[in-house]
Amino acid sequence: MPINFGTDGWRAVISETFTFHNLRMVTQAIADAVASEGWLNGIKIDPEPDPKKMVVGFDTRFLSDRYAKEAARVLAANGFHVLLCQSDSPTPVISYAVKNMNAIGGIVITASHNAPRYNGMKLKAAYGGSALPELCRKVEVYLNDNESQGRGPNLIDYDVAREKGLITRFNPLPAYQDHIRKLIDFDVIAENPQYIVVDSMYGSGRGVIKGLLEGTGCEVHEIRHEMNPGFGGVHPEPINHYLSALSGAICMGKGSLGLATDGDADRLGAMDERGVFVDPHKIMALSLRYLAEKRKLKGSIVRTVSTTRMIDLLAERYGLTVHETPVGFNHIADYMLSEQVLIGGEESGGISFLGHIPEGDGIIMGLLLVEIVAEAGKPLSELVADLLADVGPAHYTRRDQRLNRPVAKQKMVNKLISDAPKEIGGVKVSEVSAKDGVKYILEDNSWLLIRPSGTEPVLRVYAEGSSEEMVQALLTFGESVAEDVT
Repeated sequence: MPINFGTDGWRAVISETFTFHNLRMVTQAIADAVASEGWLNGIKIDPEPDPKKMVVGFDTRFLSDRYAKEAARVLAANGFHVLLCQSDSPTPVISYAVKNMNAIGGIVITASHNAPRYNGMKLKAAYGGSALPELCRKVEVYLNDNESQGRGPNLIDYDVAREKGLITRFNPLPAYQDHIRKLIDFDVIAENPQYIVVDSMYGSGRGVIKGLLEGTGCEVHEIRHEMNPGFGGVHPEPINHYLSALSGAICMGKGSLGLATDGDADRLGAMDERGVFVDPHKIMALSLRYLAEKRKLKGSIVRTVSTTRMIDLLAERYGLTVHETPVGFNHIADYMLSEQVLIGGEESGGISFLGHIPEGDGIIMGLLLVEIVAEAGKPLSELVADLLADVGPAHYTRRDQRLNRPVAKQKMVNKLISDAPKEIGGVKVSEVSAKDGVKYILEDNSWLLIRPSGTEPVLRVYAEGSSEEMVQALLTFGESVAEDVT
């Protein structure tokens, strides 16, 4: 049973590895790990969480509600009081519930942005964010130990657990909405209401942004908000390739600002009034500039290795420290728990800011983008053009290469470092980083990153350059060397 926790939990193909039996085994390992000494890894949380309370939520995927019930049964049989969501809910809503309900941890049944054939589990800690890597490793230790000893999961009948009060159904949304209203300036939005198309990509973010914007005067047109476990045959990932429906709705006059959330709504993509995709790099940079200049907020900046260097240029202007982390929001959460972070994010669209939980949240970032556009009184395309004139140009592309066999990551890293080029596209390579995969940073701030995915059998090649020609030169070089190491 090859079960590994990647950058954010466990994901696998339904009925192949993601089965009810394996789910119960993983949940038992989680129960053992959470009950073990040192689960919080020295992190101080006030008030101290209830060591016997767990939250379980789920998304809109095939059988997610059933899987969630099974996880709740295992936790209840291990003596936990389980708060089980009444219906599908966004991951950040569930994460906030873990912290708000004073629970020791939480489980979300979701495969996030992955293809419809996948399902998975995300593990949440008491502070309202993804469990740190060392906590996930602890789960793996218990999983392997239980297997080697032939120990199966503890189980209790669902109805019996309900009668005994070990499992309680609840709605996590109202408390989350109250929290969001403290962080987003809905008065600014109400002064300049927007015409918005929200694309939840058939995921669990459906209805949430529209509900929060009620009473602001905004007209919100929702698309792909029905229950559809097949996600219309596309990956529920808010990147340009999968957002033709959103672009079409804007071009048909349904709205002048597009917001798209992924399968569990912890990521955001956007479109301007012309139906042109606005990627998370620009969303994060626009948000940083707004929070620093308009809200006058301070704090450090945390970004992953695959995120735009425009962030660094803005941080330098505001005198703010930048931390670069490996891919995965759990690494960003580490900083958000130890210091005041103004904004933290990654290229995939998981972003959070000061005052919120240490968790990527497509809903709050979508609402912040609405606030930014409303305050500026300009369309999103003008704001993006101004940003690029200010700290750009910055052209970005990511390409994924499917793998026929697993990559030995350290061997790949060693080879890419030893064979590091002196220049790419006629520009000198000034720095080589091995923080996550291998990153070549050029003298003009262009960069190329090659790394294996933590959740899929894919090798990712990322490039950012000052021109489309430079991006193409970076990608061509990156794909050629990637071929050599796969």
